[in-house]
Parts: sequence; structure tokens; C-alpha cells
Amino acid sequence: MAQRNPLQQVSDFDLRLLRLYITVVECGGFTAAEGVLGITRSAISQHMNDLEKRLGMRLCQRGRAGFALTAEGREVLQAAQKALAAIEIFRADVNQLHQQLRGDLNIGIINNLVTLPRMRITRALKLLRDHSAGVRINLGMTTPAEIERGVLDGRLHAGAIPAIASLSGLDYLPLYQENSFLYCSREHRLFSLPDMDISDNLLAGEDAIVPTYRLPAAAITLYQRLHGAASASDREGIAFLILSGSFIGYLPDHYARQWEAKGMLRPLCPERLQFATPLALITRAARGNNLILDRFLEALGKEEAGI
Repeated sequence: MAQRNPLQQVSDFDLRLLRLYITVVECGGFTAAEGVLGITRSAISQHMNDLEKRLGMRLCQRGRAGFALTAEGREVLQAAQKALAAIEIFRADVNQLHQQLRGDLNIGIINNLVTLPRMRITRALKLLRDHSAGVRINLGMTTPAEIERGVLDGRLHAGAIPAIASLSGLDYLPLYQENSFLYCSREHRLFSLPDMDISDNLLAGEDAIVPTYRLPAAAITLYQRLHGAASASDREGIAFLILSGSFIGYLPDHYARQWEAKGMLRPLCPERLQFATPLALITRAARGNNLILDRFLEALGKEEAGI
């Protein structure tokens, strides 16, 4: 698929194709991208063929062996992400000149924050939208590490993550403190045992879930007392395993409350088996002018002050 002439110009149609390409890669293939893009797999395939012809190179392998990017496809992906991020920076600069809120606000959030009693982010987004309906909010749920990378490279304007270790190049705005307790399900043998009979030695013999994400120092100390027999990449995975009745594990109290109220979960020795995790909103320290992000941060400040 060699092309003699280099790419002379980039049209709006090219940008739409690049956005489609990024979505296909993020979804891991054409089939998974159907629901996100709202078009059929055959239409996605045609658009990908158009993009490959336009660029003069093969971007991905697709077929029975699965979906995989070529070396050129990986390079184009990085270039496309940079180009679209640059367009958003241009849009933000123009917004700043006109003092109008119009464009995208891209936010990354770790999962299971919606059950927190203090809904600062939710209320701040409402204030932002009340100010201007021209703001398009794009909210993605992913891991703290991916959120940090997204904010640093400009794909995300802000992200809500546990504030455990600060990275250079990021600013941190404190949001909440999340309290986690050790839980078992009503199918577990410890469920009916009084707290006074639950010793550290007893807990050390029970199968427990160890998270694969970063933890505060106090949490690491508590996990070292447990017998790690399973792992999970997020809190929803931990909840699944606890509810199986085979494991004990730590969950944020606001997230576990829905099952605790139904008698399906119980905290074990909550007076001594608990830890706190600070949560913060991160933004890029060296970011340029972005009126939408500034207004969102102002709304967060008003929510904290109770205005």
C-alpha cells in the first residue's frame, strides 16, 4: 500500500477517520467498537480502508488471528493522539480569547467514586454545564496509572485518583478522604463470629484478596497480616470475590454500604481494621490556558467552600 506522494493536507474527514481509528484501538477491534461508534463493523472496516489508503500504509492486521497494530499503525496512533490533543489546545486558546465555554472537557476517574457521599465532582460538573451547554464532558473510567499518563500527555484535562505518590509535572487538588474496612460476605464462616473472637492469627489463616493497584502505607501494613490468595485490579473485582464467600478483603465503606444494608456484607473489627486513602484531582502543572478546565476547577472550589 505504498504511496508516492506524502500527505499534503489534513481535512475534517481525515480527523474523523483518525478519531475512529483511535476508538477502534482503544476498544481492541472492530466488533467491540461497534457499540461505541454506533455504526456497523462493515462501516468501520470501510472507514479503516479509507484511512489506510489516505495514509498509504497498513495500520492493523484483522482477521481470524485477531486485531493487532502494525509498526506503522502504532506510530500513526501516537501521532493522531498528539494531533487531536493539539486541536483541543487550539480550541481552548480560542475559547480563552472569546471568553466562551465551548469544547471538550476530558476527565479520567477511578471506578466506584459515584457512591461517595460528598459528590464534589458531580456538583462541579453540574455548575459547569449550567454555565454553558456548549461544553462536552467526556468521562472515562480507568486505572490511576493510565489517568496520570493521560493528563501528562494531554489526552486528559484532569483526573481523580488516590493521592498516594506525587509525580513531577502534575498538580494535586485534594478532593476526599476514602475510608476502607475489611469485609466478608454472609457466606463466609467469619460472618457470624463476634469481633472479640476475631484475632490477627485467625485472620492470617483466611484467604484474602490483594489489590494490584497502589496503596497507602497504612494499607500495606494491614495487607501484610493477611494470607493473599487472590488478586484484583480494582474495587469492583474485590467486591465480586468477597461476595463469592471464599475471600475477605478491604473495600471503601461508601461502596460496600449497598451490600451491607442488605445483610450481604459485614465489616470485620472495624475499630482496628481500617485505613484512609486521600483522593485528589490531578491536572498538568505546565498546562496552557484552558477556560473550560479553569471554570471546572473554580466550580470544585465553590463546592468545597459550600457556595
